[in-house]
Amino acid sequence: MRKLYTYGGVAASIVLIAIGLGSLVMGAVSREQVRTELAREQIVGTPDSTIPGQTVDTGAEAKAFAAVMREHTLKITGGQTYSQMGRFLDETGKPTSDETAAATDPKTGAPVENPARNIWISSTAFQTALNTAYFAESVATFVFAVGGALLLVGIGLLVLTVRLLARPETAPAAAVRPAAVPIAG
Repeated sequence: MRKLYTYGGVAASIVLIAIGLGSLVMGAVSREQVRTELAREQIVGTPDSTIPGQTVDTGAEAKAFAAVMREHTLKITGGQTYSQMGRFLDETGKPTSDETAAATDPKTGAPVENPARNIWISSTAFQTALNTAYFAESVATFVFAVGGALLLVGIGLLVLTVRLLARPETAPAAAVRPAAVPIAG
């Protein structure tokens, strides 16, 4: 039975070490991929951002830039979010959700759409992509950390298995009875 425990401990150690190493590699590769993809987009922080003039190439920088984009978009839309804006523009250029009150496009005859809503949609899509890059880099970092922990646990289990279970069994020591000592009297 002792051999079974030894082999089981070694096998579990090998599995933990393999998963740990795999997680370390995948975490590092994934993190680098996020950074490479961000750098490829050549996004540069605006002067009013926390990263002015700096290339956005990390998850944290992507999150910071997404926050600045939201501020800019809110300025453009007068502080309104997508759901607060009218779908169309009326004859005076004011937003309205009433299709019958909307101005009509002379070329198509269709109601004139509110361009601020389209700006909001584009901005939100880009912000979501940037925040997803932040999330992906965070997950990759977590996977890397878990991989390191699994590697250490696997090594620790291997050391314990080899040191404690691989020792030869020793026979229990025979009870030693003290010799009788005569009482002088």
